[in-house]
Amino acid sequence: MNKIRWLNFGFQIGAVILALLFTTVVLLMAGAPPLQAYLYIIKGALSSITNISNVLSAWAPLLLTTSGVLITFAAGLWNIGIEGQIMVGAIFTTGALRLLQNSTVPSGWILLIGFLAGMAGGALWAALAGVLKTFGGVNEIFGGLGLNFVATAFALYLIIGPWKRPGIASTSGTLMFPDKLWLPTLPKVQFSVWALGLGILVVILVYFLLRGTHFGLRLKAIGKNSKAALLMGVPTWQYVMFAFLLCGVFAGLAGAIQVTSVYHRLTPAISSGYGFLGLMVAMLINYQAIWAAPVALFFAALNIGGIQLPIVLKLDSSLSGVLQGILVLFVLLVEGARQRLFRKR
Repeated sequence: MNKIRWLNFGFQIGAVILALLFTTVVLLMAGAPPLQAYLYIIKGALSSITNISNVLSAWAPLLLTTSGVLITFAAGLWNIGIEGQIMVGAIFTTGALRLLQNSTVPSGWILLIGFLAGMAGGALWAALAGVLKTFGGVNEIFGGLGLNFVATAFALYLIIGPWKRPGIASTSGTLMFPDKLWLPTLPKVQFSVWALGLGILVVILVYFLLRGTHFGLRLKAIGKNSKAALLMGVPTWQYVMFAFLLCGVFAGLAGAIQVTSVYHRLTPAISSGYGFLGLMVAMLINYQAIWAAPVALFFAALNIGGIQLPIVLKLDSSLSGVLQGILVLFVLLVEGARQRLFRKR
């Protein structure tokens, strides 16, 4: 047994080494010194309190989106529409805050209502993808991608239309909310302990949900073989819908955090790609929730540290995403090779 564990660990290390080698080739082709680029990424993530707080701020929504896709992955679903669910969650949160910001309701209650509205918005948008999948026979990948575009277009319409800033026709975002409607942060940094606490709490919840509950076992049964699960008496479509709804709740919560803790308004790119990044984290950890927090932290650091590449080395800003994708790709390729080798043995 120990030999197998060491062999598995060796395959994982080999995947990381291959990813680094391939990334080095990409950097050389881009005309950048690889070692210097890696050092700037580390420096951009860890060199100051501000950078570390930015990493932790990115970690919180990434934990939530990773937790959400772990639920849908367990049911055998590729919830590509999670980006749109973050966006609609942010829209609902913005709507609730705008509605109540001039009322006599205490700011704490307004924030709570905003978070609940964001969770409801994310769940609603996920439910649409679930209905298309369950009752319309539309693959969740195509349905989710279509709903992502609709969510983005709806946000743009609100930003330049009903919610536009007075006297300004701009797509940069809505009017910023007053300080009282910001999620509390630590002094002199943008990091909110409340946001990170929510992210960690949700990861722990998903870990125990998938690992030791009747619901989690049924979800996994559907993911492995939905027809067999149905024959065994598992109400498959109901569980599929619930998986979508639960993922949408977490995505909407991430959108609410983006509004109240990071941007303090609605912007066209408020999802920040955390939905797709959460998908990559979930694939990298092989859908095991216990590894979600550390790997999501690594990706958050890579995401924030990669900002240094276009600033210092004049590289394209998308290179950080390329590095992340290469890492996931090689881990999946090596994992496939490992499983094939073990089957032959």
